[in-house]
Amino acid sequence: MPTTADLEKQERFERRQIKGGLERIQHNTKKLLEKDYASATVFGSASIETLLPYLIEFIDEKKKARKKVSVGGAGHLMQLLPYIFDIDTESQAAITAKLTFDKIFSPRKENSKVVNVVQAIGSALEAESQMRYYETSAPGLFETLKANYWHQAKGTEYKRKSMQTLMSKHDIDQWKPWNRVEKIKVGTWFLDCLLASSGWFERSVFMHRNKKQQFLVPTEKFLKNKEEIIRLAELFSQLAWPMLIEPRDWSPMHEGGYYLNDLTRCHDMVRRGVPLCVQGEIPYSFLNKIQKVKYRLNPFIVEIAKVLEEREIEVGKFRPVINHPEPPKPSNMDDEEARKEWRKEKAIACNKNANEWRISCRTRMTMNCVREFEGKEYYVPWSFDYRGRAYPIPSFLTPQDTDFGKSLIKFAEEAPITEDGVKWLAFQVATTYGLDKATLGDRLEWVTKPENIQLITRVATAPIENIGDWEAADEPFQFAAACEEYYSVVLAKTRTTTGLPVATDATCSGLQILAGLARDKSTACLVNVVPSDKPQDAYQVIADTSRENIPERLRPYWDRKKTKRCVMTIPYNAKPFSNRQYIRDAFNDIDVEVDKDELTQIVQAVRDAMELVVPGPMKVMRWIESEVSKAIKRGSQELTWVTPSGFRVTQRLMKMAHKIVELKLLGRCRVKVLDGEKGVDLRHHKNATAPNLIHSLDASLLHLSVDKFDAPISLIHDSVLCRATDMSHLSTLVRDTYMHLFAEHDFLKDFAQAIGAESEPPIIGDLEPSTVIESTYFFC
Repeated sequence: MPTTADLEKQERFERRQIKGGLERIQHNTKKLLEKDYASATVFGSASIETLLPYLIEFIDEKKKARKKVSVGGAGHLMQLLPYIFDIDTESQAAITAKLTFDKIFSPRKENSKVVNVVQAIGSALEAESQMRYYETSAPGLFETLKANYWHQAKGTEYKRKSMQTLMSKHDIDQWKPWNRVEKIKVGTWFLDCLLASSGWFERSVFMHRNKKQQFLVPTEKFLKNKEEIIRLAELFSQLAWPMLIEPRDWSPMHEGGYYLNDLTRCHDMVRRGVPLCVQGEIPYSFLNKIQKVKYRLNPFIVEIAKVLEEREIEVGKFRPVINHPEPPKPSNMDDEEARKEWRKEKAIACNKNANEWRISCRTRMTMNCVREFEGKEYYVPWSFDYRGRAYPIPSFLTPQDTDFGKSLIKFAEEAPITEDGVKWLAFQVATTYGLDKATLGDRLEWVTKPENIQLITRVATAPIENIGDWEAADEPFQFAAACEEYYSVVLAKTRTTTGLPVATDATCSGLQILAGLARDKSTACLVNVVPSDKPQDAYQVIADTSRENIPERLRPYWDRKKTKRCVMTIPYNAKPFSNRQYIRDAFNDIDVEVDKDELTQIVQAVRDAMELVVPGPMKVMRWIESEVSKAIKRGSQELTWVTPSGFRVTQRLMKMAHKIVELKLLGRCRVKVLDGEKGVDLRHHKNATAPNLIHSLDASLLHLSVDKFDAPISLIHDSVLCRATDMSHLSTLVRDTYMHLFAEHDFLKDFAQAIGAESEPPIIGDLEPSTVIESTYFFC
């Protein structure tokens, strides 16, 4: 129980989070305004999202009216018609809104002059039209140039100019540029539409540089809207950090996690859940138990990270800021060619440095958290998603992070090492190195080989000098952490306790759950629910079964890796379209081209093989899709079911009245559609129910397992992490829980009753769930 002093310390820490969030949002807003990016600020993006549907509707009405006017009646606007109808209304509205906000809220008063605003709008509309012209005229060339050159460009004008220069070197009709007058007239037309549809801005005349000039200024109506947006944004801007004391318990009567109301109101117990929905007793106790686990940073990994950051060395997901030096000015700057070459090299270096700052974001933020929590013990507050899976509320220093992020943490409460614990430490070393598909015996044998003992010793004693030994591992930082733990506890024996999180997970958890639901023994055998001497490989079996039905020329390349993503995702209702992409990507990895007809044949072969190899799961998924369709057509607004642990799942999926606008230079824009189609999303329900049912059951399996486990534990979706000395006990608990889950519950019938199914669920019935107790590789 936290003391009064502990509570005061945590509350001071949470006030720092609140203050830090406010400072961050204010700093970001200031920086964006300084760069003329008001459209990207909190108030700008929210306002534009609100404005766009009305602006689109207004422009469409104006266009319709203009089409009805005779050529002679179009008057002075006749010359503008080709520009007004050049691209789609959604894109024109998004560009107009963005440029208007950027200019009006610029700290440089000159930018908000009406003439400058309309010229900027006109120029941006021309640039978008120009890119679409290139894309239509030479689509293959456009995509190639975009892929090869745009990633180096910092701004839209740089991208436009680079594309224009490159296109001019090829045999296509060149773009006919708009003149200044045309840009201003087009910009004025669209600006007038924005002013009329929103009432947010108006033209005002001010003295500027001894001259009367027209400026755009926000109206009182907009200023009130802006203040409210900023107030709400600041209300939910708090930083989410780990905690210094045990998080507050969740209960039906009050929120849990953080202590101050300013933080708790930002984090519901069930994300995207139904407000005020009371869960069963076990989900509450599960969440409160995993919140009481104490962590600390792994000093070995922290020191490695500091050195890599200082020396600007990239390893795996660790991406520090790598500075690319700008070229020195040439001695012959008067020479035009030398000056041109220098400017080109400098631009490339500047662009690389800007890109480095962007891609290093995750690592920089993680290292900031490391500096905050180094030498401290801490706790992680957790919450559920609406299916019952547990997620940490903080984004950093949690078990659900990148390889680097995971490697940073250890359980603060260590346990004396045991003979069984030594085996599990060896298991962690081998698994993180890349032997995750090997048998348990092979993994343990790999660790004890003399050459690998030397490898472990080098990594543990001199990791920086021997980066090459560990950076190529499947999970390099976790491998380094495992090597250090194994070396210190087992080889050198400088420590007698272990706190390293050791991870095990399910084998094709989707198929494991579906096998239990359908009581399908053939599938259960393939996914290690039934005992075997070595891990079973469903991917390889399906690859072998489908081999004869794929194109003959591709058979020499056909193996488990080509089928893996398809087999993994089909239980989660992946459709043939996504299967095609997975197959294409797998062959692209080995530089083998596959045409569309071959892809169709391969996907069909894999899906046919799954019907033969895993018949129970395929029948269950089809049944779920059919019955969900009937339930929605009967008028159900949502689907609800209660898992064996007592977690109430509410699946509410409504049609979203949005449209995605893809701008060639300004990127993707999400637009609300006025009076768009709404109501229950039948298609989404049909696609989502099977995967959500699986996720809710694998979550329930862990709720029930953790309820019986009394040692430090953490979770990554369907994977569990605990100390090496506790893993055998935890694995037994998980297998025992799976057995009871499916032996004592006919959950598919419960689900059928919950959704009002009209037909009996397809249960094969030849699996005896109790066999899982003896399965070594069920969770491994």
